[in-house]
Amino acid sequence: MRTPATSARIDVVSPSTEAPIGSVPEAGDDDVDAAVQAARAAFTDPNGWAHWSPERRADAMERLAAELDARASETATAVSSQNGMPISIAQRLEAVFPQLLLRYYAGLIRDTSLEEVRPGLLGGSTLVTRQPIGVVAAVIPWNFPQTLTAFKYAPGLAAGCTFVIKPSPETVLDSYVFADAVRAAGIPDGVINIVPGGRELGAYLVSHPGIDKVAFTGSSVAGRQIAETCGRLLRPVTLELGGKSAAIILDDADLDLTKIGEQLFGATMLNNGQVCYLGTRILAPRSRYDEVVEVFTGLAQSLAVGDALDPATQIGPMVSARQRDRVESYIAKGKGDGATVTTGGGRPGGSDKGWFVEPTVFAGVDNNHTIAQEEIFGPVLSLISYDGDDEAIALANNSDFGLGGTVWTSDHDRAVSVARRVESGTVGINNYLPDPTAPFGGIKASGLGRELGPEALHAYLVPKSIYL
Repeated sequence: MRTPATSARIDVVSPSTEAPIGSVPEAGDDDVDAAVQAARAAFTDPNGWAHWSPERRADAMERLAAELDARASETATAVSSQNGMPISIAQRLEAVFPQLLLRYYAGLIRDTSLEEVRPGLLGGSTLVTRQPIGVVAAVIPWNFPQTLTAFKYAPGLAAGCTFVIKPSPETVLDSYVFADAVRAAGIPDGVINIVPGGRELGAYLVSHPGIDKVAFTGSSVAGRQIAETCGRLLRPVTLELGGKSAAIILDDADLDLTKIGEQLFGATMLNNGQVCYLGTRILAPRSRYDEVVEVFTGLAQSLAVGDALDPATQIGPMVSARQRDRVESYIAKGKGDGATVTTGGGRPGGSDKGWFVEPTVFAGVDNNHTIAQEEIFGPVLSLISYDGDDEAIALANNSDFGLGGTVWTSDHDRAVSVARRVESGTVGINNYLPDPTAPFGGIKASGLGRELGPEALHAYLVPKSIYL
């Protein structure tokens, strides 16, 4: 990373203590120009990354995975210190998932044929090749900074692409750990470039004439702006955006928290509720509604709220004071619309430092209420009643979003049948955990394209037909 032409800096503050924890140079437009130029040179060099054999690229990716393994603890601490992610979660995800993806795509590119000859219908044949798309702009959010960066560079590097990565200003310190691993792994200069900055810098990068594809994870509002830019430029784009997923509790679900508490937590309140796919709309059968309210109220009350770096913490702070204000405004809106807070709704006692919000459960929510339709991005659940599977599915689909969702039942076949009818890119049954081998992404306001799985690799490759 270069020192920008200006003296601007990004100051990082702990969301747990509100104390300064770091400061980095903020990139400017000149830095983006230099980064794109470096990525272009690394891509077009006849001996460069795009022209390496898949085997050679895979070997380099596995070296990078090993270097990230060596820095796993440092990565987890950096992420939790900045965005409030409980350290126990950072250690299981941010410190592990990027390496898993690197190794998966290294193996996939070794086993993927990039050329085939197809017999034609007109007497000849066609050589179909798949070539890397080029220089990729990856714009990353703050909630899972290392994992969501790897969602993009792991398949892209395997394909032969080079990258300019713009992390969120809330999470820049972990980028230095990643950059150190990239250098130690022997990834050639220019293949991976990092430019820390805010929205204006991201907009400049997305519209830069030297970019061949954009990969973005973030809000639907920002995603629409990026889509407009890429549409005007006829530039390929992958958008993984917001969600307001439904957790459908069927009437035969086993709601014993000693059996499914961990799964319910992971599907509804993971990472302080700051996850796009979480099932924050809980759809409960009217016949068991009071029981479901009791279960989720008990779950929320059982969660340990505290400093993100405390291994006992299950719910940490919001990433920023602005995000806490946003969550609190939705809680006030829910109360104003007549929903009932069964637990939470305020700030935890014991400290006046940190951007904390209590895990909050609303009962008596109508599916048309604001808190049931808009993404809050905090530990707030809305419980909605229904009569019969058909109404549950209709309520689940009555949303502008379509990213995630879950179905909770003791009948596997029934669960699959319901899941097929939910309008969403992904659905979990009695759990929710994206797998690297399967495509991940949304429909409607939740985005365009898919990440993970072989589908992501092909998103970074361009087919070319040579008629023989």
